[in-house]
Amino acid sequence: METSAATGQEAAVLDDGPADGLRVRVTGRPRAIQVTYPCEVDAALGGVRAEALYIYRRDLRVEHEPLRYGFDAASP
Repeated sequence: METSAATGQEAAVLDDGPADGLRVRVTGRPRAIQVTYPCEVDAALGGVRAEALYIYRRDLRVEHEPLRYGFDAASP
């Protein structure tokens, strides 16, 4: 894959964790990506919802597409 010159986006792959293998497009090589997954709630009062939060951190050793982001089991 090539970087889109018009948008500055690059391909990235998430490694390990609940989003293992997910391919995304990123802009500006963020150091971390936040992935959320909706949780089922018994009674959503006033539109309240719950989501599980997962953090993936960029592998700085990878300099070319696809960029790699590894699951950070210790955060948050």
